[in-house]
Amino acid sequence: MTDWPIHGTISGPIVMIGFGSIGRGTLPLIERHFKFDKSRFVVIDPSDADRALLDERGIRYMQAAVTRDNYRDMLKPLLTEGAGQGFCVNLSVDTGSVDLMEFCRELGALYIDTVVEPWLGFYWDNSGGAAARSNYALRETLLEAKRRKPGGPTAVSTCGANPGMVSWFVKQALLNVASDLGLSFTEPTTREGWAKLMADAGVKGVHIAERDTQRAKSPKPPNVFVNTWSVEGFLSEGMQPAELGWGTHEKWMPENGRQHESGCGAAIYLLQPGANTRVRTWCPTMGAQYGFLVTHNESISIADYFTLRDASGKVLHRPTCHYAYHPANDAVISLHELFGNGGHIQPEHHILTEHEIVDGIDELGVLLFGHKNNAYWYGSQLSVEETRKLAPYQNATGMQVTSAVLAGMVWALENPDAGIVEADEMDYRRCLEVQMPYLGPVKGFYTDWNPAQDREALFPEDVDYSDPWQFRNVLVR
Repeated sequence: MTDWPIHGTISGPIVMIGFGSIGRGTLPLIERHFKFDKSRFVVIDPSDADRALLDERGIRYMQAAVTRDNYRDMLKPLLTEGAGQGFCVNLSVDTGSVDLMEFCRELGALYIDTVVEPWLGFYWDNSGGAAARSNYALRETLLEAKRRKPGGPTAVSTCGANPGMVSWFVKQALLNVASDLGLSFTEPTTREGWAKLMADAGVKGVHIAERDTQRAKSPKPPNVFVNTWSVEGFLSEGMQPAELGWGTHEKWMPENGRQHESGCGAAIYLLQPGANTRVRTWCPTMGAQYGFLVTHNESISIADYFTLRDASGKVLHRPTCHYAYHPANDAVISLHELFGNGGHIQPEHHILTEHEIVDGIDELGVLLFGHKNNAYWYGSQLSVEETRKLAPYQNATGMQVTSAVLAGMVWALENPDAGIVEADEMDYRRCLEVQMPYLGPVKGFYTDWNPAQDREALFPEDVDYSDPWQFRNVLVR
């Protein structure tokens, strides 16, 4: 596509916090799809490694870290400079998302991020136990902020590929499954309506099922963590406890599984790191595979959003939901190296650029399972080759994130007074309409695979054949 649409005008200043792999990839999409005053565009990052990209565009750069102590003094003059409504695009690590979005809303500015990110130190502070440093706990701080000040300037929370785009995929996939089952329904317009449709369709759960097959030109060297996206981000979430939305069909919980004492009640956590927790899942290209049950916000938000309750508030149906991630092979080897060395993180980190990758795709979608047609995967099969043609400075993994940020920004501009929202609450059709040109083939596939299939051929296992989709069968033990 050469005639790219202008989706809107950002009337005030733009402040991008973070200029790592996702920031670099988002920049050309902002330039391509919005009208804005370049003289009031500023990028803040403690590293100046890619400053040349900003200098050649005439975009202001501030070499600084946004911290708990300085964010108000630093951001206020930037977001209130001149006329119009400012827009804060937070694509950083170690920045308190909830504090930042609340401050932006105080200033009347729009806001978007890709994760409920805490301030520096949160991920490695175990003084309060595993529950205190979980994504569930982080999300509860967001929900509290939403309850405290409903409405007002829009702040889009957790709007990347996952969390973010996958929540839109779930709704489209559910409509496809319900239609193929021959159910009589109209497309829901409320949260309750979507939850009822999932229950009526008999969907027991959702895997965010991803397989990254992108291959590097050079093999991973020892003592270097190699990934196709932020190493710091992956390690932070990977060392949190494994977390999953906990469905009403589940009859068994792992011995180290724990429920939360407060909050929405839609999820549990395990007393082990997500990046060292394997689950069985399925993706179209590679078929049955192992994935890592890395904690993600969407595992909780999707389960919560699709919880069906009766008039008294009793839960009638909830899907199990969790990430099942097979990263690029270099990242898998990096994890084996890390955990084999007692969890000590490698001294060097490296993100593969589009120029270092030979070939491969990031196959990212949602697997809706347990219904009468067994399981249905719906998602993006974006290749690095197509990514290179679509936009600069990113591989396939990055493009799925940056295009979701674009869609979230468009939605915020079109809905500037929606308050704090999660991706599950947004207009999935509009968001996917904006994002689709950047996702490569977006397709749906049915499979007859289930996690109890082909088990116990050589050794006995603890398998529940009465219900193949029990987490008991999904978890690798």
